[in-house]
Amino acid sequence: MKKVLIANRGEIAVRIIRACKDYGLTSVAVYADADADALFVRLADEAYALNGVTPKDSYLDIDKLIAIAKRSGADAVHPGYGFLSERSEFAQAVIDAGLIWIGPDPDVIEALGDKLNARAIAQKVGAPLVAGSDGAISSPAEALAFAKKFGLPIAIKAAHGGGGRGLKIARELGEVEELFSSATREAVAAFGRGECYVEQFLDRPRHIEAQVLADRLGNVLVVGTRDCSLQRRNQKLVEEAPAPFLSDEQREKIHSAARDICAEAGYTGAGTVEFLLSADGVISFLEVNTRLQVEHPVTEETTGLDLVIEQFRIAEGLAVSVTAMLEPRGHAIEFRINMEDPGRGFLPSAGDISKFAAPSGPGVRLDSGVVTGSTIPPMFDSLSAKLIVWGANREQAIARARRALDEFVIEGVPSVLPFHRAVIAHDDFARDFRVHTRWIETDFAETLEAASRPVTAASAGLLRGHVEIDGKRVEIGIPDAFLRLLGPLSSASNSDTKSEKNDAGAVTAPVPGLLVHWNVSDGALVEKGEVLAMMDVMKMETAVTAPVSGTISILAEAGSSQTAGAIIARIASDKNSTTEQTKPETRT
Repeated sequence: MKKVLIANRGEIAVRIIRACKDYGLTSVAVYADADADALFVRLADEAYALNGVTPKDSYLDIDKLIAIAKRSGADAVHPGYGFLSERSEFAQAVIDAGLIWIGPDPDVIEALGDKLNARAIAQKVGAPLVAGSDGAISSPAEALAFAKKFGLPIAIKAAHGGGGRGLKIARELGEVEELFSSATREAVAAFGRGECYVEQFLDRPRHIEAQVLADRLGNVLVVGTRDCSLQRRNQKLVEEAPAPFLSDEQREKIHSAARDICAEAGYTGAGTVEFLLSADGVISFLEVNTRLQVEHPVTEETTGLDLVIEQFRIAEGLAVSVTAMLEPRGHAIEFRINMEDPGRGFLPSAGDISKFAAPSGPGVRLDSGVVTGSTIPPMFDSLSAKLIVWGANREQAIARARRALDEFVIEGVPSVLPFHRAVIAHDDFARDFRVHTRWIETDFAETLEAASRPVTAASAGLLRGHVEIDGKRVEIGIPDAFLRLLGPLSSASNSDTKSEKNDAGAVTAPVPGLLVHWNVSDGALVEKGEVLAMMDVMKMETAVTAPVSGTISILAEAGSSQTAGAIIARIASDKNSTTEQTKPETRT
């Protein structure tokens, strides 16, 4: 293995690029239009354009990725996390192209990605499990029958889901059937498959996970545990290693179950087995993540391992570099630096970072995909950096974290730094450890001030064209931000999309992002407050509602990218029936 294509972006691409340099490999980056000047593109040995704007036509386009791998001469592919990292068809495409896939085999990804099949494997090896349905269920009535038999709350889960999508928690019998239908719709929209199953839900549980390394020589090792209980919308914000406040018996049960599940599945590479731990000590298997985790640095800091290099070694057919479970050295805490406004319900934000001043000093590590001047595009995940703090024990790690978070300054775009500062000072986390997976939504009573709205980011798109150089036709892409420096005639302006924002019938995009779909048809009668459309900003859906009642004229197509405040439709009511129906410019 000599040259690795990184099928990802942002801070994880930077992380893999650095591991490539440490291991003596050449790194190849790929980038969507909005990432043309991103940090990971600049750090990679080579970088190739994906010629796409949205995730679908860039980082999720398997054919483009394989073509670039061949064009660049890469002999291996690392998927990072998210995007295609747990898609068996991508792993198979890489292998079919004669390249090395840095991850588990496609059939293992398929087996463990199906949560019902993973649950069956866990049952076979005797892993701890709460009661669940016998396979997928086909109707809301079956979900209701399960709830009546085993009691509430219950979890309704998409069999092929992940990242919190297709997951609903029913706490009352009256909501079971509707939540089952909702989970099915969400699963179909997100994953193309709507199969769902139900199981008992452990209320207010902790989220514990075990890091596994498995090679092709028969070694399957658990190299550490993590606690990832601090979550919002079922996505993690703070993680630490080793998982604190576990009994020896609980830790051993988690280690044994994780090891046995991966051995039974024929797992190779780095993987994570996740569990829930209830307040009364009940442990239940949750799922297996067949990839590198976002929170892998806390395990690295407490074991001395480089998990990405371990992935490289295993992909080359070598043994893992350790032969037994490692005793953790000290304690590490990771804070995800998402560009979200915690004062507005963790609303993702896009814009330009005017200042990014990271902390340093003893015990501080920063994995970042951004610097001062970086642009946060609206169409990708809000995670931009990770602050990892190590201490000789948990108390020292917390003290250092307070200092590091106080030093950290991000301006221009709202971030979750105010939330992290509040958490590290909260007794529930720092002293008594009473946090659980719904702690943020239920027990965290701090009122965080909403950040000032960021200035709408200058479009990070590229103006593409062709020029002839020495008789050869070459495609070029020029950032439109550069074109705007040349004068008002150099690029089109979207100012007309906001020129009539005081129009009572104007339907505007509440956030920058992708206009996923319309819930109504052109010319339909709508009521004030009715949900007209859904927008997706960094994997979070936001509803677009009608400002007035009347007849709607749709001006923007589903699938188009929109800036915040862009007029996407107009509603003609008694007060604005004479409004001219002029279609604004939209970015597609």
